[in-house]
Amino acid sequence: MSTTTVQPGSDTAPDPSLVAARERALAESGWGRDFRLVQPRNPSFWVFLLGVIAGVATAAQIASQAVALYPVAVAAGVLAFTLYGVVWWVFLRLHDGAVPRPVTLVATAFVWGGTAGTFWMAVHANDALLSLYGKLFGTAWSSAWGAAFAAPVIEEFAKATALVLLIGLAAHLVRSPYDGFVIGAFAGLGFQVAEDMLYTAQTSAVNFGSEQLHSAIETILLRGALGVVSHTLFSALFCAGLVWFLGRPRAERNRALGAGLMLTAMVFHFLWDAADAIGNSVFGSTAFAALVMGVVIVVALVLVRVVARRASRVPRGWLRDVLAPEVEQGVVTGAEVAAVAGDRGARRGYLRSTPNGRRRARHLLAAVRDLAAAIAAGQEVETARAEVERLRSDG
Repeated sequence: MSTTTVQPGSDTAPDPSLVAARERALAESGWGRDFRLVQPRNPSFWVFLLGVIAGVATAAQIASQAVALYPVAVAAGVLAFTLYGVVWWVFLRLHDGAVPRPVTLVATAFVWGGTAGTFWMAVHANDALLSLYGKLFGTAWSSAWGAAFAAPVIEEFAKATALVLLIGLAAHLVRSPYDGFVIGAFAGLGFQVAEDMLYTAQTSAVNFGSEQLHSAIETILLRGALGVVSHTLFSALFCAGLVWFLGRPRAERNRALGAGLMLTAMVFHFLWDAADAIGNSVFGSTAFAALVMGVVIVVALVLVRVVARRASRVPRGWLRDVLAPEVEQGVVTGAEVAAVAGDRGARRGYLRSTPNGRRRARHLLAAVRDLAAAIAAGQEVETARAEVERLRSDG
């Protein structure tokens, strides 16, 4: 839908080149277009349905056994990690970038990661490979190193199938590396929440069901604290790399970068799972596992920030193109667009420039983002423009 309406008080229509750039940005990004999961003629839908059903069936079987033996631990784990998942969900949605994805799209990734990715794919594949390792290398080696040599490959590819399926279901909405980054994060979050619930019950099993609540709380605190560097982060890096490797329409195909990021995510995952074994074999004590984890945390957080900034260049460009005609017509200013389409530093700089009205400035930037969303949706554009003008006049 065209949004080239002349602004109130303006004598001329927007520059046709700016309007064309806006329409091109909307077409390339898919912004404003819906996501539809149920597509009976699309094989990706049936794969998704099969995987979720199979994953839920396996999860139900495991849960029924765990509830019968460790009801307190299961209840504590489900409650704690549901709340934990909600907090992570809100955090990820707040950092969804310049061109946010439909909530139904990221919810689909989350569901796949927490059902099919965990219980249909990873659980069975990990068990099979660990059994093989035990036969080939012995129980001691398998216990120390098996998870590290199984999970990084199996689980990262299992979570990434969410991205592959969503490309099949909604190619118009998976257009840039940042789309892969966000979809991967939500798939990883689903996997992380499901796995943490499972581990809470397994900890009680190791302790033969004694002091279930105490064991559950220890697991909740440990995995909750370390969750900042876990499946959510690993999968975000892996899936951003996968988009660069595949080369979506605006992904600037870079197979070296893409393969490097996927490998890096698996290396982080390996180091995370092998921390105890590395500390024991290299330093002579598992106490040094904390050092290994500390290094992974610092390096991974720095890398994810760098990757997120680079991956978001394309959607930030789309946002600037969508708002460019509004700048020309005087509805918004170039400084406002730079803040909305820029990184956190750009927004802080804008807010510092208005020290006596930071609250109003935040509301104004939110209104500018709402205006861009209204233009993309082709609905209530004039209302959104009037809100921007009202907030500016109130200042």
